[in-house]
Amino acid sequence: MADDDDFAESATPDASTSSTNGDVASTSGELPLAGDGRVYLVPYGWWSQACKSIDANGLRGVPYVAAPPPATSYSSKIINMFNSDQVFNLQREIVEDGEDVSGRSYALIASDMWSQALKWYRELGIEELKEKNLPMEGSSDVYDIALRISVIRSTSIITVKISRKDNTMEVHRKASKIFSGDSVPVRIWDFSGQTELLLMNAWNRVPQDVRQPDQEILLHVHALEPASRRNESKQDEPSIPSNKTSGFFYDGSIESKGNGINSNHGSELFSGGLKAVGLGLVGLENLGNTCYMNSALQCLVHTTKLVNFFLGDFTKEVNHHNPLGTRGELALAFGDLLRQLWSLDKTPVAPHHFKGKLARFAPQFRGYNQHDSQELLAFLLDGLHEDLNQVKQKPYIETKYADGRPDEEVADEHWQYHLSRNNSIIVDTCQGQYKSTLVCPVCKKVSITFDPFMYLSLPLSASNTRTMTVTVIGTNGTTEPSQHTISLLKSAQLKHFIQGLGASCSLRDDETLLIASVYNNRIVGYLEEPSDLISLVRDGDRLAAYRLQKDSDAASILVFVHQRQETIIRTVTRWKQFGTPLMARLPKPSTGTTIWSEFLKVMNPFLRSGHSALSYSHSDSANYCARIPEEITNEAVQTADLDLFQFYLTDERCQLQLSKIEMDEPLSFNVHKRFVHVLVNWSDKALEQYDLGLLSSLPEVYKSGGIFARRPQESVSLYSCLEAFLTEEPLGPDDMWYCPQCKDHRQADKKLDLWRLPEILIIHLKRFSYNRFIKHKLDTAVEFPIHDLDLSGYISRKPETVAEDVTQQPSTHYRLYAVSNHYGGMGGGHYTAHVFYEGGNRWYNFDDSRVSQISEESIKTSAAYVLFYRRI
Repeated sequence: MADDDDFAESATPDASTSSTNGDVASTSGELPLAGDGRVYLVPYGWWSQACKSIDANGLRGVPYVAAPPPATSYSSKIINMFNSDQVFNLQREIVEDGEDVSGRSYALIASDMWSQALKWYRELGIEELKEKNLPMEGSSDVYDIALRISVIRSTSIITVKISRKDNTMEVHRKASKIFSGDSVPVRIWDFSGQTELLLMNAWNRVPQDVRQPDQEILLHVHALEPASRRNESKQDEPSIPSNKTSGFFYDGSIESKGNGINSNHGSELFSGGLKAVGLGLVGLENLGNTCYMNSALQCLVHTTKLVNFFLGDFTKEVNHHNPLGTRGELALAFGDLLRQLWSLDKTPVAPHHFKGKLARFAPQFRGYNQHDSQELLAFLLDGLHEDLNQVKQKPYIETKYADGRPDEEVADEHWQYHLSRNNSIIVDTCQGQYKSTLVCPVCKKVSITFDPFMYLSLPLSASNTRTMTVTVIGTNGTTEPSQHTISLLKSAQLKHFIQGLGASCSLRDDETLLIASVYNNRIVGYLEEPSDLISLVRDGDRLAAYRLQKDSDAASILVFVHQRQETIIRTVTRWKQFGTPLMARLPKPSTGTTIWSEFLKVMNPFLRSGHSALSYSHSDSANYCARIPEEITNEAVQTADLDLFQFYLTDERCQLQLSKIEMDEPLSFNVHKRFVHVLVNWSDKALEQYDLGLLSSLPEVYKSGGIFARRPQESVSLYSCLEAFLTEEPLGPDDMWYCPQCKDHRQADKKLDLWRLPEILIIHLKRFSYNRFIKHKLDTAVEFPIHDLDLSGYISRKPETVAEDVTQQPSTHYRLYAVSNHYGGMGGGHYTAHVFYEGGNRWYNFDDSRVSQISEESIKTSAAYVLFYRRI
C-alpha cells in the first residue's frame, strides 16, 4: 500500500525480473509524478460530467486501448513463466474529432482533478442527481491495485503487469476482470500526464541503460470495483434491482468524440459520490495519548466548508510570508491529512506528519502527554487562519469610540476593520461578533466595543445559584457555634454573602462578621474585600465567620490557636495543634490576665456541666457565675487553676512559641497590631473539662462526600448556559479595566451580547476548573438541541438592521453535526468524536482508529465537551 504522503508511488526496482532485448527501455529509480503523485482511476462517463462543472472542458486526455500482448513479446514470455500474472499493453490510439469509440472506458486523473470532481459531486442536490441519472444510494468496494509498468521504447507501448505477488488474490481477481478486454475493448484516457512522463523517461535514457537488467516501476492506483462484476461472484446473495445502479462502474458503452471531454453520455455512474462509497469514515491512529488531537481533528475534517476548501486547490491561498502564522506549514499539513482521510483508502491514518508540525509550532503539544481538545482546536483554528490569511499587508486603523453613535454603525465599522486585516476561509466560516459593554462602578462611564469570536466558552452549571455552608462562632461566650447554609447567585460578591449570612444568624447592629479560611487548625486567610467574587471560594474550603463587636477604637483582635501534647514514641511528646481557632477583642489596657480572661470567656459555651475553669473563694461566689462570662473579672482569674492552660505569643503562621504570657505582666508586643496570635497549650485536665466536639472540624463549603465522590448528577440546558454567559458580572480583581474618564483601573461590570453569528458555531462547555491546589471536572449532563438550536432570542442586533429584505437575513437556527467528547476525570480520561455523516444520514463514533455507527439517541451524554453547529 502507499505511504502517508503518496497513493501512487514508485518502488525500488525489482531485481527478480528477467533481462530483455534491446527493444525495451525500462525505467529505474523513482517515477517523476506530477502534483502530489496520487493517481485515480474513475469511470470516463462520470468524469466527463464532472468536467463540465469544474472548468475542465478544455482538458484533453490521451487515449490508450488495452490489449493482450503478442505471443512473441517480452510480456508473453513472462506470462508463460507465471501464468497467474495478468499482462496487457496500453497502446496509443489516434482518435479523430467526431469519431465514435465504444467499449469500457476509464479516466486516469491526478489528485487535484479528483478533489475538484468530488467537490462538484458533493454539491449536487437530489434533483440534479436525478437529472444527470446519478444514483443517490449504493456502495462500492475501494481497493488498491499495484501495477508493474515498463515501456517498449521502439513502439511507445506501455506494458502493464498485474502480479500476484504484489496484490492479494481477491484484488488480483478484481483487477484482472476490470482490464480484461476479451469481449469489449477497454480504453483508458490519461488526464494525469503519467503516461507521457513514463515515455519521456524511457526515451531520455542513454543507450547503455538499455543493456542493464530490466527494472520495473511499481505504481499504486486506487480503483473501485464495478457492482455488476461484484455481484457475479455473489450468486447466493440477493441481486440488486435492475432499476437501481448501485455500483460505481456500469458496463455499458461510452461514445467519445475526439480526445477531449465532449461526451453527452453518463452511463458510467458515480454512485453516491463522496459519501456513498464511505469516504471520510476513516479513523486516526493513537500515537500515544493523542486522542485529544484525533477528536478535534475528526470534528474539523467533517466540517463541509473546510472539506470543500481543502479538497480543492487550496495551496493557492496559503500565505507563506505571514509572520503570525507558520509560513503555511500547518495549513499544508492539515490539508494533506484531510485529503488522506477523504481518500479512497479506508486504512486508519497515522498522523505523524501533522503531529510533528503541531509540536514544532506549539511546544505545549510536544511529547505524548494528554492535553485538552479545545485548547488544540483554538490553536489550530488560529494557525489555519493566519496561514490562509489573504491580507499580506495589514492596514492600521485606529479604533473609534462609540461616542453615542448607533450600535449598528459602530458594529459594522469594527467588523469591516477586522475583515480588512483578516480574510480567510476560517474567518468566513467560524468567526462571529459579540458586543461588549463595560460600566465603571465609580463614574458610570459606559464603554461599548464589538469584538470577533471564534467559539463560545459557556459556563457549565445546573443553575445560576450556589449554596455555601459556613460556621458562625461567637466571641462573647454566650452562644455555641452554628452552621448556616446560604444560597446566592454564582456571580455574587462577598458583600452579598456577608449580608445573607448576617440575616441568617441574626447579626446585631453592633456586631460585624469576620470570615476566615481555616486549614490545618490555623487561619490561612481572610475574606474581607467586599467586591471579591464568591467564585474565589472553593467547594473544599472550610470557613469560619466570627461575630465581633464593632469597635470604634479599632481594638486588636486576639486569635487563639489550640495545642495539646501528642505522644510520638514512648516518652517522646510534641505539641500538636487541634480544633478551630477562636477570636476575641483585646480590651485596653491589657495584661496577661486580660488574655486569660478573654480566652475563658470565649471557651465558656464548651464548658462541660459541673466544671469551672476558675477556683474562687466563697466570698466571690455571689459575684461570679460560670455561665455568665461577662462577669469573669481579672480578680476571678487570679484564683484560676494556672495548670489548665499556658499562653504564648506566636507569629502569624502560628508556628513559633515566642514568649510566655504571664499573669498581671504587661504584654510584650505592639498592642496596636490588628491581629495578636496566641498559642494556647492545653493540659490533660483542661481537655476533660471542655467539650470540643463543635470545634473538632469545620464543614466544607460544599460537601462533596470525599475525594472520589461526585456531586449528584445535575442536568442543565444549553440555553441556560448561554444565558449565564450573557449575564452581567463584575470583572475579576486581576482583570481590571482602565476607565478613560477616571484615569484609573476599575473593577467594571461587564455584559456580553451576541451580535453577528458565524456559519459554523463552535460551543465549548467549560467542564474543567483549576485552582491553586486541585483540578476539577464537572460531569453535568447538558441538554443540547440536535436538529434546531434557535438563537433568535439571544441576538442583540435588531432584525431590521441586518438587511432591508427580511428574507436575506442570516438564519439564527443551527443543526448539530459534530461533538468532541471527554470521558473520565482529570487524572486520566479519553477523547472521542461523534460526527453526523450526511451520505448515510447517520451518526458515527470516531474512537481513534475505530469508526462505528451509533444511534442519534446516544449522542447526548455528560461527556459532551465541544459542540459543532452548522447554520440551517
